[in-house]
Amino acid sequence: MTLTMKAMHLTRIVDLQKEAEPLSYVECAVPDPGPDEVRIRVTTCGVCHTELDEIEGRTPPPCLPVIPGHQAVGRIDIVGAGVDDRHAGERVGVAWISSACGQCHWCRSDRENLCPEFRATGRDVDGGYAEYLVVPAAFAHPIPEAFSDAEAAPLLCAGAIGYRSLRLAELQPGAPLGLTGFGASAHLVLKLVRHRHPLLPVFVFARSEKERRFARELGADWAGDTDQHAPELMQAIIDTTPVWKPVVNALGQLEPGGRLIINAIRKENHDRALLNEIDYPRDLWLEKTVQSVANVTRADVREFLQLAAEIPLHPTIEEFPLTDANRALLELKQRKIRGAKVLRISLDA
Repeated sequence: MTLTMKAMHLTRIVDLQKEAEPLSYVECAVPDPGPDEVRIRVTTCGVCHTELDEIEGRTPPPCLPVIPGHQAVGRIDIVGAGVDDRHAGERVGVAWISSACGQCHWCRSDRENLCPEFRATGRDVDGGYAEYLVVPAAFAHPIPEAFSDAEAAPLLCAGAIGYRSLRLAELQPGAPLGLTGFGASAHLVLKLVRHRHPLLPVFVFARSEKERRFARELGADWAGDTDQHAPELMQAIIDTTPVWKPVVNALGQLEPGGRLIINAIRKENHDRALLNEIDYPRDLWLEKTVQSVANVTRADVREFLQLAAEIPLHPTIEEFPLTDANRALLELKQRKIRGAKVLRISLDA
């Protein structure tokens, strides 16, 4: 008898401005783990802006239907042949990186995030908007006991990618940091910075007063709209927005030698014409650097989980049942954000 599970399917690329329910709630077969894989009974899965990029076709899945979701937490229920470092009952999480070849130049130099065979959870393979998920055992990450399943979910992507962005920012002691956009990733970066660099000035740019107020509650020294000027120029700015306007605005607020870190898998295209407004002497002169963040490595995820547990760093979350995945995605699209959105798949934990 074939076991079945509940899941959310993406069956076609849509414009969320015109279709508010892109995912279908379905019953489908439970996947079986192959050699070197584990199967996870999923309890929670974070909701990420990258799901919007998949749904709207900016980073489309290679095959449809697909089950989205790349911040999944649960317990292993079956291990495949050859797996000896994971065990049934172990609580683990799955991040955006589902697999890499392990053999190429990038993998051998600790940059598996750049591997040509990089496969993304919830895009290239089925993800965590479902009761069960299969993943290579080497890409299942043990979850520290400091976190509930719902808290752990956004740490796997929003937290890990924020941690990578912060490392790439190469902060200098006392130099101001800017955060453009204040959703799931940026709020975790601010919490992390406040723990590790309590005296570092942090300036937040966000479109809504609600987000700016939340940033100030978490310790931002200043919070303003994306087209406002911070109290001083910044040594580094991390952009977590889905659009181009904050990128253009941020360039003019970097000090000489400053770094703009763009933490986004894709940018929406409707305001790309704003790039024509870049003024070279104002925005790029004096050795300013623009650095993109491409995916995460397993090391990023595991180092950040350990660090977050030591602090401990607890994300602000809002839970939705799996059946409300479309509502959670629409609110994300509409920038109705306070922390991270998390789907509750199962009540097992």
